[in-house]
Order: sequence, then structure tokens, then C-alpha cells
Amino acid sequence: MTTLKRRPHSAVIVVDVQNDVMAAAYARDAVVAAIARLVERARREGTAVIWVQHSDAEMPRGSDEWAIVPELGRLDSEPVVDKRYGDAFEDTSLEATLSKRRVGRLILAGAQTDACVRSTLHGAFVRGYDVTLAADAHTTEDLSVWGAPRPEDVIAHTNLYWSHQTAPGRTAEVAEADDVLLRVPRVARGAPKH
Repeated sequence: MTTLKRRPHSAVIVVDVQNDVMAAAYARDAVVAAIARLVERARREGTAVIWVQHSDAEMPRGSDEWAIVPELGRLDSEPVVDKRYGDAFEDTSLEATLSKRRVGRLILAGAQTDACVRSTLHGAFVRGYDVTLAADAHTTEDLSVWGAPRPEDVIAHTNLYWSHQTAPGRTAEVAEADDVLLRVPRVARGAPKH
């Protein structure tokens, strides 16, 4: 389990599901629906939900482009992490927000698969977090005109990659949004680990 001490809780991290980011996203409506189901289930089960919003010259804070898509309603009690880099941990309040809630396991969803989602997954994993990628709850836009793989291939490859990651004392996994375990049962002291 996580290498972070005394961090027994999980959190759902919703990365950059903003109007501008999602405007040309592959399978946008299906992905937003999967994220909505994951968020609602997390709320019902008492798992923290943390929203990440990117801002830059094209998506200034407070603009319509910067806003979270209207299908997803953030509760006032749910933190927002403002970021300017791909990795949501870089120069943000994310680590402090997670530490305060004793979170050691992150469940990621959002956009874009091949940019901020991937960067944040790597950032979390190398910082000692266990990570779960919600397989059907992340997306990207079609950048194949610039030589990138098709979006469905980017998504499939990212799911494959994260389903085989290992590191000492940490876990990485991929599961459909509806199948993600929001709370991982604790192993009793002295019980065998399988």
C-alpha cells in the first residue's frame, strides 16, 4: 500500500473537466457521465472529491472556458486546486489538501489523458501515492493531425500502461468508474497478504 505514513483514505481527483478542455474531447458525453457517476458514488460513500482546474492565457481563471462543464456540479465543500502545469502537484495546494485529509490513494478521472491526467498520475505515483485510473472516465482530443495516435488509442494505451505499473510499497490499477473500489479494506495485522 501507499508509502505515505498514516494516510488511510482515498480521494477522487477530477482533472481539468473544463469547458475549453472538453470542447473537442473524444467521447465527451460518455466520459462526463462516467465521471458524474463516480463523483456521486464517492459523495454517497464519504470519499473525498477534489477538483483540479487549469488556467492559462487561453483559459483565464473565472472565464467560461475555465469553468467546470455544466453537467458536473462541484459542492462548496469540495476543494478546488488551481494549477498552471500538467502535473497537478506542481506548485499547487494539492499535496497539502490531501495531507490534511490523510489521503494516500488517488482515483483519477478527467482530461486530457495524454497530458494532465498522465502527468498527475506519474506525479502521484512517484510521490508515494497508490493510484487508480478510472478507465472510462478520462479522455483527450484528437491530435493525430500533429502525429499523435488517435484518441481511442491514447486512452487504451494509457489504461494498459497503468494496469501494469509497479513500485515498492505502492499500487497502480485501472478499473471502470462503476467498478472502482472507493475504500480499500484494511488488512488485519499479521494477516497474510495475497
